[in-house]
Amino acid sequence: MQDTRPQTMTDVALKAEKISVYYGSNLAVKDVFLDIPRNQIVAFIGPSGCGKSTVLRCFNRMNDLIPIARVDGNISFNGEDIKRFDPVELRRRVGMVFQKPNPFPKSIYENIAFGARINGYQGDMDELVERSLKGAALWDEVKDKLKDSGLGLSGGQQQRLCIARAIAIEPEVILMDEPCSALDPISTLKVEELMHDLKSQYTIVIVTHNMQQASRVSDRTAFFNAQATEAGGKMGYLVEYDETQVIFSNPREEYTRDYVSGRFG
Repeated sequence: MQDTRPQTMTDVALKAEKISVYYGSNLAVKDVFLDIPRNQIVAFIGPSGCGKSTVLRCFNRMNDLIPIARVDGNISFNGEDIKRFDPVELRRRVGMVFQKPNPFPKSIYENIAFGARINGYQGDMDELVERSLKGAALWDEVKDKLKDSGLGLSGGQQQRLCIARAIAIEPEVILMDEPCSALDPISTLKVEELMHDLKSQYTIVIVTHNMQQASRVSDRTAFFNAQATEAGGKMGYLVEYDETQVIFSNPREEYTRDYVSGRFG
């Protein structure tokens, strides 16, 4: 597969080199090269089954939790092979927000404090909870009901609570797997505005099926596609990776042009 990485990039947070992912004997993603620059938002786009979420989960070794999964190739975080990290420590530093909001069945306060506490936080917990909720643009909406269950919040508020929970443990990278797919347009806009605010402190990688969202929020975009395999499944691969403006206005590959213009997918 073609190496679609840009020729010049400084200060790379995550680097994927010839990543292939297998589920049992099935090759799900083949030969992905990607550099994720620090303090930018990178969007993964492409049709269903092309491996976007599979590649995303490689960055904090979430695929390790799937018994039949195998990841070939190399991924480095801050220049160090992620295989050398303790998985729990890696996932603290490379956090994840999932497609469906998944607050703990605890109070809003405890949703933030719980993760920080089990990660050994020794500071002022009240201050951390407030700072994290402010960082997720949620403090003003919940500051008077911190003892209420996080499950009682709206879908958009729950997703921002999950983002606050992620940033409370002070990661360097936040992975987001379709974080707005279950949200209404107003909540989606709030999460997008939040992403813009957060990138000054964090590197963000987002999987999205929403072309408008990718063009609005990301600095760089990776377009994935899939091809049929002899076994009757799909194999994902990276078609093109560049600045978002280039991907949406002047991509190199015809497949990319057809996808972003809505001609397939």
